[in-house]
Amino acid sequence: MFDLLRKSLATGIVTSDYPDAPPAVAPNSRGRPVIDYHHWKDARPAAAVCPTGAIACTETTTERTVTLDLGRCIFCGLCAEADPVIRMTPACELATRHRAHLRQTARYRLRPDGTHGELIAGPPSSPPQPPPDATGQQLRDRIHQVLGRSLHIREVDAGSCNGCEIEVVALNNPVYDLERFGIHFVASPRHADLLLVTGTVTRNLELALRKTYEAMPTPRLVVAVGACGCSGGIFGRNYASLGGVDQVLPVDVYIPGCPPNPHALLHGILVAIGRLQPHSASPTTGSGPEV
Repeated sequence: MFDLLRKSLATGIVTSDYPDAPPAVAPNSRGRPVIDYHHWKDARPAAAVCPTGAIACTETTTERTVTLDLGRCIFCGLCAEADPVIRMTPACELATRHRAHLRQTARYRLRPDGTHGELIAGPPSSPPQPPPDATGQQLRDRIHQVLGRSLHIREVDAGSCNGCEIEVVALNNPVYDLERFGIHFVASPRHADLLLVTGTVTRNLELALRKTYEAMPTPRLVVAVGACGCSGGIFGRNYASLGGVDQVLPVDVYIPGCPPNPHALLHGILVAIGRLQPHSASPTTGSGPEV
């Protein structure tokens, strides 16, 4: 026991300063893909290699609309290998309250050979905001008042590969230390304020997920974790899968990633209870509009 105490004292404090400091992630870790829309000559190679359809094209004889859906993106980097105007970044704070904010679109005029000509419209500088909803704002204020300083989480794996679960488990280790925020995982949904759902919702677990949600006291929150939770991810919607969590339950916050790292999970949970503002997934300035 004394050896453990000596080792602990020698190691010192290892807990991350996040969110007071930026997330400490490796510079070569894979997060949000960034596209230089002004210099994008052809979206088809990236769309062809994307395993989840996160990059998709629709076109007429004269125009092409390209969509990047971060809710589908598994951050595999295949698009960046196929097209030099796409690069992978370590950005992980992508949680948002609105599914539409994870989608970016750009429109191009087409040349006769099918490559991009003029950029007609790029992604907006900030995601569009929904019209004011007094009831929704009152509910968010109430949630922040009731849950802002303490939170109990029930986690449900609705059909994941267990990649997200590994990152969720890490939230309780000394580096991320979720409990310093007054946030705890609980075994019973009757004690939970927030339902953290990982994986695409399989048809076999749909009923269990609904019953878990119905057993929670109000006010209650639902957070969809990972590409599977946001959209169905690599599994999509098929005979065994219903797709994303919002196909079954109302979702308050979406956390994209495959899997989202613990900083991304912390960001999403704190956004859900109103202790952090969601970061914009909108383009940044540089050589051209990016996302």
